[in-house]
Amino acid sequence: MAHHADHAPPELPPAGRSPLAQNVFQALRAQITAGQLRPEQKLPGEHELAATYLVSRPIVREALRLLREERLIYSRRGAGSFVVARPDFGVSQPAVGFAPVETIADIQRCYDFRLTIEPDHAYWAALRWNAAALDEIATALDLLRDATVARLHREDADFAFHLAIAQATNNHYYVSSMSALKDHIYVGMKFHGNSVTGTKDRLEHVFDEHRSIFEVIRARDSERARELMRRHLEGSRDRVFEGRMLDLSL
Repeated sequence: MAHHADHAPPELPPAGRSPLAQNVFQALRAQITAGQLRPEQKLPGEHELAATYLVSRPIVREALRLLREERLIYSRRGAGSFVVARPDFGVSQPAVGFAPVETIADIQRCYDFRLTIEPDHAYWAALRWNAAALDEIATALDLLRDATVARLHREDADFAFHLAIAQATNNHYYVSSMSALKDHIYVGMKFHGNSVTGTKDRLEHVFDEHRSIFEVIRARDSERARELMRRHLEGSRDRVFEGRMLDLSL
């Protein structure tokens, strides 16, 4: 069901641009324009970018080509790709991001925020996925299955699953939000993992939640996908907080 990153690229749509490549392009473009990637800074290599965005290397190459076409980066053979120094992308621009997670309340706030966007990720992914995007979700699901069999919880595989769903929406705003939240989401996933690791029934239940989300996305049942994602996130939050939510009233 899943393919490794170095397999041949999927057939591009008629417009000549893969939706996954467009997502990576938009995410990198956002980092450049926000000043997170500064003029003359070297971009990570293809392998690292592929791992970061959970796509194949051909997809990364296509995204880099789009960045070169917009004259946002330039490439030197044997040296890599670098951000172009442009006067409209000044280094004084603030980077887009979020303050670090510092308290348990921040974990709850992160769940609150995820609940406002990720059910819609599943909704739009169900309507818009192509074969390559669906395969990225399936690859992450396979990693979750392997971890469950080993009675482990893998935060990287869990995040990969949720990010792949965001990528399947073909909406770079969703992808950028998830990428910016990665460290914050990891903290919540770590706490969640601690609540289920070593307990076979709980691990299998969580895996079944992920599998059900994948199946309804594959079936293009968008409303059901939205509902199952909401239930999954609420269940994860409740397992972390053991049903005792903090009062965040001002």
